[in-house]
Amino acid sequence: MTDHQEHAGHEHVHADGCGHVAVPHGDHVDYVHDGHLHRAHDGHFDECEPTEHRVHDGHDHTHGPGCGHVAVPHGDHVDYVHDGHRHAAHDGHYDDH
Repeated sequence: MTDHQEHAGHEHVHADGCGHVAVPHGDHVDYVHDGHLHRAHDGHFDECEPTEHRVHDGHDHTHGPGCGHVAVPHGDHVDYVHDGHRHAAHDGHYDDH
């Protein structure tokens, strides 16, 4: 789940080919920009960040440099795009973002 937090002053329009990594996220696409994720919403862009801790159970693959998945800088860590969503290492397991 995400909060509706508008990213004010966002002049750039994200879309296919805009130069930012596109990350499928549920029913929309997030774009990686300035170390966080934005999504288009009602004519503006919102921050698209998780508000809850969701453990991804049964994740046997270890993400890291060269693992074959897109790395997405995200605040103080790196998420990896896998199976249509982002995973982040956290306390010996992976979280869904």
